[in-house]
Amino acid sequence: MKKAMMLVKEVYTVTKEYPKEELFALTSQTKRAVVSVPANIAEGVGRNYKKDTIQFLHIARGSLYEVETLLSIALMLEYLVQEKFDQLTALIDGEIRILNGLIKSHEVRQDLK
Repeated sequence: MKKAMMLVKEVYTVTKEYPKEELFALTSQTKRAVVSVPANIAEGVGRNYKKDTIQFLHIARGSLYEVETLLSIALMLEYLVQEKFDQLTALIDGEIRILNGLIKSHEVRQDLK
């Protein structure tokens, strides 16, 4: 969760530099997607049912892929420099690995019941 929150901060900082005409398009969509990562992790962990928890972790992972795609678009449009893109995608990749581990762990525990 800590790393997901750090990613939110980094993405918010980066999107401040996007052109003003992107405020209600790429900027807004990127912010919504990145905020949904820790929000879905929190909601999933707060559920009493493993199946629900797994579903919310999957949603959080999907949001990470969405953020990565939106950052790729920003890079392509030259709103983002390659170095910053690489830093952010490294954070995203790390969070995806963590979520994959959590998902597998919960699936194993669910299968044991």
